[in-house]
Amino acid sequence: MLRHLIVAVTVTLLVVAPVPASAQSKDVSQKASETVGAIKSYTIEKKDEALAYAKKIGADVDTKIKELEAQAARQTGEAKAKSQMLIKDLKAKRAQASQKASELSRATKASWEKAKDAFVDAYREVVAAYERAAAELKK
Repeated sequence: MLRHLIVAVTVTLLVVAPVPASAQSKDVSQKASETVGAIKSYTIEKKDEALAYAKKIGADVDTKIKELEAQAARQTGEAKAKSQMLIKDLKAKRAQASQKASELSRATKASWEKAKDAFVDAYREVVAAYERAAAELKK
């Protein structure tokens, strides 16, 4: 039940809501912390569940990237160029997180904690890159 709640929170983690960027940033940061906690709670015995969760997070981020790209496409000039640059950075961070998820899938009992921590760090970078891009698009 708690895992379902956490998944629901993750699904809404990257929602671009019509609220001030500072309020949105606080909300995203709080939800990201909850998601990180959920990921860190998985043991090697729950590896398959952790991988499914990581895959779901990735799919949610991909959806939000597409939404940001659509918003950036409606911009012009310098604002559009800056938004596109931030989205490019977000995509690079997303690719790094995907790589860490792959490493997580190959983790053994001995390497599980290190692989999990690496994925969490990569996910935090994705969230930070998303926050920067979303804030720019709100301007």
